[in-house]
Amino acid sequence: LESFGVDPAPLLAEFGIRPDFFADPENVLPFATMGRIFCRCVERSGCSHFGLLVGRRAGVSALGAVGFLMQSAPDVRTALDELVHYLHLHDRGALVSVETGGPYASLGYTILQHGVPCSEQILAGAITIGLNIMRGLCGADWKPEETHFAFRGPEDVAPYREFFGPRLRFDAEVTSIVFPSRWLDHPLPGADPLLHRLMEERIGELELRAGEGLVAQVRRGLRALVLTPDCTLDAAARLGGMHGRTLNRRLSALGTSFFELREEARREVACQLLERTNQPANQIAAILGYTDASSFTRAFRRWSGTGPAEWRASRAGRPATDGWKRKAPKGGSA
Repeated sequence: LESFGVDPAPLLAEFGIRPDFFADPENVLPFATMGRIFCRCVERSGCSHFGLLVGRRAGVSALGAVGFLMQSAPDVRTALDELVHYLHLHDRGALVSVETGGPYASLGYTILQHGVPCSEQILAGAITIGLNIMRGLCGADWKPEETHFAFRGPEDVAPYREFFGPRLRFDAEVTSIVFPSRWLDHPLPGADPLLHRLMEERIGELELRAGEGLVAQVRRGLRALVLTPDCTLDAAARLGGMHGRTLNRRLSALGTSFFELREEARREVACQLLERTNQPANQIAAILGYTDASSFTRAFRRWSGTGPAEWRASRAGRPATDGWKRKAPKGGSA
């Protein structure tokens, strides 16, 4: 904000935040609050790519203890696996995913809840940090092969091309950077086995203190699995190192089930894609594993009391406060 000649102090005071709050990377804010802050920053700066500018100033050090663990890892693959498993200690409102297999891999970031204000700004900032993390691990000249954004394209894409390169894809399922898989085996210059063990112990202490329960763990896992063909009970159980029957029994004892949590994940992803992107409903249905658009429509009516097209239209009618000029959705089955 200061670079735009705007004093940040009144804005922070508006949200009850101390001026030194962001100096400590372990301090976190609820996503809804963060979204509202971004909305106000866009308004006061007049900059529609404010989130990207914020992300450009941050890298792996912004992740606190998780960042130190990653930097001391032996290679990029290990560092990214640790980011996937431990980001919830630093950021409980989002999920990091790493997709591998074939000549390309991807590093993705997903907000877990739909309806977060200015989510496009948060996603743009997060994937910008993701690129900085990859450059920190692989070298300053590292570049993504392609960058995907799970939101509609802004009016001015030039700032995105300048930072990410020319190959941009908006209206994607996941905000992610795509890169050659060979980078996963790239050794890290800061690899330090002793420091890595010490940081693992520190992370273990933080996990015990955080006390994330089984339901929260399954929810996080399903948000990644729901975009794959293998969103099954056994696949979810494997993420937790157990058998499907064991997972179902433990979830039942907690008053829920795998199938309820999978429907919840599908609902959240469907709402996010309808709200943020122009993807047609029949394409969203296929992404979420429905056999046809009519099955998806029935499920969506059960969740929300209205069809996908009507729900999307009602959301599009809300004021745009995130710096994006809304474009009319493309047609599709609903």
